[in-house]
Amino acid sequence: MKRKDLSLNTRIVCALVASMVSIAAVGARPGAKAPAPRPTLVVGIFVEGLTAEYVDLLRSNFTDGGFERLISDGVTLRNVDYGPGMDATAATAVIVSGAAPVVNGVPSAKAWDITTRREYPILLDPKLAGSYSEQQLTPAPLLVSTLSDEIRISDGGLGQVHSIAPDPQIALLLAGHAGNSSFWISDVNGKWTTSSHFRETPTPIARRNVGLTLASRLDTMAWEPSISLDRYPDLPEYKKLYPFRHTFPSRDTDRFKIFKTSAISNREVATTAAEYISTLSLGKRGVTDMLSIGVNVSPYLYGREADNRIETMDALLRLDRDIASIVKAVENGPGMANTLLFVAGTPAPSGGKRDEERWGIPSGEFSPRKAVSLLNMYLMALHGNGEWVSGYHNGFFYLNRSLIKERGMNDADLRREGAEFLARMSGVSDVYTLDDIIARRAGDDPTALHRNISANHAGDLLVMVNPGWEVTDGEEYESVKTAEERAQLPVVRWQATTSPVYILSPGLDASEIIERIDARAIAPTLARILRIRSPNAASAAPIQSILFNQISN
Repeated sequence: MKRKDLSLNTRIVCALVASMVSIAAVGARPGAKAPAPRPTLVVGIFVEGLTAEYVDLLRSNFTDGGFERLISDGVTLRNVDYGPGMDATAATAVIVSGAAPVVNGVPSAKAWDITTRREYPILLDPKLAGSYSEQQLTPAPLLVSTLSDEIRISDGGLGQVHSIAPDPQIALLLAGHAGNSSFWISDVNGKWTTSSHFRETPTPIARRNVGLTLASRLDTMAWEPSISLDRYPDLPEYKKLYPFRHTFPSRDTDRFKIFKTSAISNREVATTAAEYISTLSLGKRGVTDMLSIGVNVSPYLYGREADNRIETMDALLRLDRDIASIVKAVENGPGMANTLLFVAGTPAPSGGKRDEERWGIPSGEFSPRKAVSLLNMYLMALHGNGEWVSGYHNGFFYLNRSLIKERGMNDADLRREGAEFLARMSGVSDVYTLDDIIARRAGDDPTALHRNISANHAGDLLVMVNPGWEVTDGEEYESVKTAEERAQLPVVRWQATTSPVYILSPGLDASEIIERIDARAIAPTLARILRIRSPNAASAAPIQSILFNQISN
């Protein structure tokens, strides 16, 4: 009897073992691998004015550790599409939040106060309208969460999030609402400055603001070609005769502002970023940290000539070395095997200097103040005396909605009348009413135009000025006084707002995607790579080809 029981027990055990083996065999896919370790450091580099065409043109001159490494080892998204009318500030908000301006509340760098009739920075604390200092800027006007916020939340606040950039609003957007610190270079004294929203001052910032100030070094700094002139590709012979040289003398009261638009300001940011990684032990603390950096390779507007392509190429060559220095700091810290590094291009300012008269390019001057006056006179003739037009800002004409309400009139009717009048003015190619924009009836891509405005900031009539024309006296150009300053006024240029994005992360094979990618898809894609939730307004789907690439590895 005991032998029978023993034999029965043996058969039962064997059956159980066989079942477990078969289950394991079914559950395990042939060739399946464990997912790549979650990165402990995220480095985001946001580059205003970056284009895939210039990267391709200069690739043979790049170092191994900068753009060449991003292209050879990472994922290249050649055409990330922001849609129409997007500046670098608004584009940065789209990348970090995964949401368009109609949702995130950041349609441009500047907005218009209909009460004071003055422009103000879009990130100015709403409670402080009417006054302005850099310390009063805050991420609060960004109405949604960001990737950096979600990184902080995912580790219960143990991860650190920092940002640095020459521009204050870019720096604030990169830090998000929950960041530890956000610093930028002051236009006034050249020191690293922050908002009252943040409390921390990292050691690299404290050191630079005391013993290594920009003001003490700027007199000795100059921006000159970083390679011999004959090595710049596609450069006309006459441009190779006289190398450029840009300085920032102490007698120039705007020298810090001008310096921030130059290529050598990127070195200041990159050097500081490398110190953040080493000094703060970012990526080496068992949680995920993030460092976001803003730099600029947009066409330089403070030179003597309209043709500034050599400065643009040199800025990109210098940035390549700056990226390589950041990569080296990462390798000396947590290592690239533990790091997600991405470089995101954002649109350059759409204008540039007017071409010389000898080329005969059609041009003209569009005066918003004259247009406001004429439109007001026209509406007075139709509806009686009153100040029917409040002002103009960034392409929008603002009607006096208080007067319209007081007279018991219909806003939409006045907008339609105003559009019909403005469309007949010289230099105007088209006019869209706010009603048409909201109803998605305006422009070549009505949905994209609607997506890229914020109803809380938009005016009543959007005017499209002819390419080649100058907008001479809008609020944004009120400080322009001299003939030399007038030469800096941007000429209207219509251009596609697409930029490249490069992603380098453990588990991602090198690949290139040439199809257009909605810029709103970047944040959820990065979040999926990090295995955290997406920002709360990121409604676009992650880029599936990148995620499949990661899974298949």
